[in-house]
Amino acid sequence: MTVLFTTPPVSGRQNPGMPTQITEFRAPTRRALDFLDGHARLLERRLAQAWFAAPDPQHAHAVLHALEGHRNADGGLGHGLEADVLAPDSQPLAVDFALEVVEQVLQSPSGQHDSVRDHAHAFAAGLPAYLAARAQDDGGLPIVLPTIAAYPRAEHWGDGEFPAGLNPTASIVSRLRALEITSDWTTAAEQFCARHIETLRTAESLDAHTALTVFCFLDHAAEQDRAREVAAEIAARAATWTSFHLYPGSGYGLGPLDFAPGPDHPRRGLFPADAVEAHLDAIQQTQQPDGGWPLSWQPPGPASELAWRGVLALRNARLLHAFGR
Repeated sequence: MTVLFTTPPVSGRQNPGMPTQITEFRAPTRRALDFLDGHARLLERRLAQAWFAAPDPQHAHAVLHALEGHRNADGGLGHGLEADVLAPDSQPLAVDFALEVVEQVLQSPSGQHDSVRDHAHAFAAGLPAYLAARAQDDGGLPIVLPTIAAYPRAEHWGDGEFPAGLNPTASIVSRLRALEITSDWTTAAEQFCARHIETLRTAESLDAHTALTVFCFLDHAAEQDRAREVAAEIAARAATWTSFHLYPGSGYGLGPLDFAPGPDHPRRGLFPADAVEAHLDAIQQTQQPDGGWPLSWQPPGPASELAWRGVLALRNARLLHAFGR
């Protein structure tokens, strides 16, 4: 097995994009933060504090405590953490969502403290046992389990019958290894991802969500020169990805800003500059009077819609501020 897809020890923190202290906001960002105050879940409100309030590790700890409220006895996470699946039982999808939040916490101005990293490590340490129990023999995870069929869920999750895949295995295992969480399962999962990523280099089609999880995995690869080469090969076919809008378009889809959420992000050069600017223009043009943004898909109910609008408002507030909009 090549060493390209092993995860190196964590040697420091990166915080691309956001300044360490924010004292002024342009109008679109201010309106987005007002929307969060009035409409978002506790999780997104506390995460907004970690990014936009004066740096304080207590803001970061509060986000992790909010995530802990979604923990189940099996060590996994559920209870609508990912708001398109309202099943109370644990789901790999919820673990993936949680670990992305943990990553954001550690990148935030309020997350730059050893106590926060220790808290994040403790939060994640119980996850591999749950994941190992839900993984296939080769380490791969399905994104959701058939148990979701008994609960409200967005239409795109169907009956919950999904094969194991890079989405979510690659992003889950890479973020666990970034937190220095290792187990027999993480080893098997890394090997699963390495095999499947190699096949993507010649694949005729690729879903944008899978591409995003692959890039997350490559971000933590030991051989970064090789990882960047593979990422560039995959990104060169971005215009052919499914569920992706290289330039703003109608309907649901990820865009360049989901892959490079800051002007100095390492993946910024993978996408045309005018595509990035067009997506930033679209964010400003589609902000609604309440300060939030509409969804491009149908969530399972009004509570889920507000939850997702909060997630989207925080994402867009960070993007607008990072790019000086």
